[in-house]
Amino acid sequence: MIWTLIIGDRTYSSWSLRGWLLFAAFDIPVQVQQHPMYSPELKGALQGLSSGSMLVPQMVSGGHAVWDTLAMAETLAEAHPHMWPADPVARARARSMVAELHSGFTALRGTCGMNLRHVYDGFEVTDAVQRDLDRLAVLWADADGWLFGGYSIADVFFAPVATRIVTYGLPVSDAMRAYVQKHLEHLPMRQWRAQGLAESFVQPGYDLDLPTRDWPGQRIAARAVALGTPINQTCPYSGKPVRANSLAEIDGRIIGFCNTFCRDKSVADAGAWPLLQPLLV
Repeated sequence: MIWTLIIGDRTYSSWSLRGWLLFAAFDIPVQVQQHPMYSPELKGALQGLSSGSMLVPQMVSGGHAVWDTLAMAETLAEAHPHMWPADPVARARARSMVAELHSGFTALRGTCGMNLRHVYDGFEVTDAVQRDLDRLAVLWADADGWLFGGYSIADVFFAPVATRIVTYGLPVSDAMRAYVQKHLEHLPMRQWRAQGLAESFVQPGYDLDLPTRDWPGQRIAARAVALGTPINQTCPYSGKPVRANSLAEIDGRIIGFCNTFCRDKSVADAGAWPLLQPLLV
């Protein structure tokens, strides 16, 4: 069964991120339909689905929609049980943590909306947000790399929380920051953010009037260019011919792509794309 996943803005939609990671982080095939949040295009994509819901994400196959990320996770785990920890006690704890996040942490989620475009300086943490951070410290206390050893649905659900800690410079312990760093280095997470930057869409009302600095992590030097002779004739992702308006200079090499989106996601994080790497050696 091949699912179609309907999502909103990659930069801002935390629940869309969770839905996508349920597929991408476990190598489950999916066809993605992305539309800006609150747009007529997204409304049109959701109208008529069997769910009757106008929220994202939703996964659809054969006219049958599954909505809400908890239901999506359990539906996919029926066919891919390795998405949960194998140990029954760990699996029960992971499910409890996911359910608590799904229904709680309202101060953190409401005050610190996901925004993968910025890292802010000077954000003031409220008492309510601090209480949520204190609870996170308890839940993440036993993390050894990922929360339950190998990557699981629990990590999927906490991925947007990890990005919030980065975006707003939230005060956390060194152990918590090490878990956040696992998410920042996670290839599907890097690919999601790079695609969000390539969308080049700023959702009104999501940016704060605070000083900003660069997103953490080393990046390969890359920029879009208008002129140059590419070292490749076909796009590393699609295999389609390179287009003259889709060139980038990456690590000193002129590389061509089949469209500007492929170019821009590569410029955003060239190291996140295995198919691009042969052109960089």
